[in-house]
Amino acid sequence: MNMLTKQQKIKQVEEGVAEIKNSKTILFADFTGISTSELRNLRLMLKEVGGKFKVIKKRLLKIALRKSEKDSDPTQFKSQVGAILLSKDIFSAAGNLYKFVKELAKTKKDLKILGGFNLPENKNITSEEFVKIAKLPPREILLTQIAIMLTMPVKKIMIALNEVGKTQKSN
Repeated sequence: MNMLTKQQKIKQVEEGVAEIKNSKTILFADFTGISTSELRNLRLMLKEVGGKFKVIKKRLLKIALRKSEKDSDPTQFKSQVGAILLSKDIFSAAGNLYKFVKELAKTKKDLKILGGFNLPENKNITSEEFVKIAKLPPREILLTQIAIMLTMPVKKIMIALNEVGKTQKSN
């Protein structure tokens, strides 16, 4: 087991604080049993959505969060914890990350999202909340659905007025 020197630990905490300041969301993931090639694939996928995967000791991550004035405790998890740091909000990456986890599960490997933390709101995210968010349609589709819902009453009125106009012309 490799032990970190005090200087290495201080450096990791400082790097953690810097990463947290540049992030909007941090997710905690159990990566036990995941191969280095699968972690590389995870890192590549996260890079596409403005995210990073960092392995840092839970205790050091807790110190970095506390120094960033964030009230989250990764030491609550019993397993290894990797930090998924997202520069955008959770909605930007949750769907892709959830798909990655599901694809990995097909190979009998298990990457578990244990929970997370919304940094701007200083609010914890449970693993159940992550799954609910991940299953939402993408932002563009939600906006389209809202636009359709908002325009539907106007369309119905237009159809009704058109029908009224047709009946008045025939009389």
